[in-house]
Amino acid sequence: MRNLLKWRLCGFVVLMGVLSGCDNGDSMESFGGPTMGSSYSIKYVRHPGLPAPEEVRVQVEKILAEVDQQMSTYRSDSDIERFNTLPANHCQTMPAPILELVRVGEGLSSLSDGSFDLTVEPLLNLWGFGPQAREERIPAAEALAEVRQRVGYTHLRIEGDRLCKDAAVEVDFNSIAAGYAVDTIATRLDALGIHNYLAEVTGELKATGKKIDGSPWRIALEEPRDDQQVAQKIIAVDGYGVSTSGDYRHYFQQNGQRYSHTFDARTGAPVLHTLASVTVIHPSALMADGLSTLLLILGPERGWHYAQRHDIAAFFVIRADTGFVTRTNQAFERLVGEKTK
Repeated sequence: MRNLLKWRLCGFVVLMGVLSGCDNGDSMESFGGPTMGSSYSIKYVRHPGLPAPEEVRVQVEKILAEVDQQMSTYRSDSDIERFNTLPANHCQTMPAPILELVRVGEGLSSLSDGSFDLTVEPLLNLWGFGPQAREERIPAAEALAEVRQRVGYTHLRIEGDRLCKDAAVEVDFNSIAAGYAVDTIATRLDALGIHNYLAEVTGELKATGKKIDGSPWRIALEEPRDDQQVAQKIIAVDGYGVSTSGDYRHYFQQNGQRYSHTFDARTGAPVLHTLASVTVIHPSALMADGLSTLLLILGPERGWHYAQRHDIAAFFVIRADTGFVTRTNQAFERLVGEKTK
């Protein structure tokens, strides 16, 4: 499953401390690999009696393979792609995780007055950003009008264990699937008795507990630059998911205007505001994932007021004439302050 709706900015720097085993037999373990067109990584403190890395890897990669089989828009045999090829007024039996994410997406769409929408894939393809895109370009007005008839979360409905549609909409989970995968992995790690870990999938992550030396997991939020990775802010995390959404790596320019892969479903076009990236901290990596996308779509003013109104811990990076300016709300500072004491 390739990630196109969100290019993950949230690179992380983990100050590992002591890497060898401690006197009590504890050790720091880590592994990772490719997934969803990007990568994943797991770091955890292994106490005596806890599973070895290879055993944990099998469990984690089973989850990632299941997410890919269910939600990838880059494989024709995935559950969601089989649904996407159905014409209007058809239903398909779906696994519970897909129905769960459709409900989450519906909630985010409703709260954003339709700006966030899981059915924007035809728009992504038309503008050159989607899995079936041909070239990045401004589409003709007639083509845009036609595609917009096939976009809208209100065309979806759930009947028992079936997902149905009354228009030829296509569902794209790229804005929330990685966060869901992180939460699912975190639940599995806890079930295995692993309670000190950092789990990351395509830049979405969740950290719980402490590192082997007793210090917190520290995450470096990157400055939104095309040429290099620069740590802009370092935060300590314990028990929270962290997601950063940004528009600075996947875009094209035409007639002096910059068009990114971040779409407002209400307009059918890329957003044109000055918000470059948003980081959200939330107990659920799934919700952090979706909310960071939602706030990025809404922009520096609407997004800020939305975060304030719903007490969402958010860190905004905004383009200015002189570079970038940052803005954090009280919810974010409260969490960061608590975790760095």
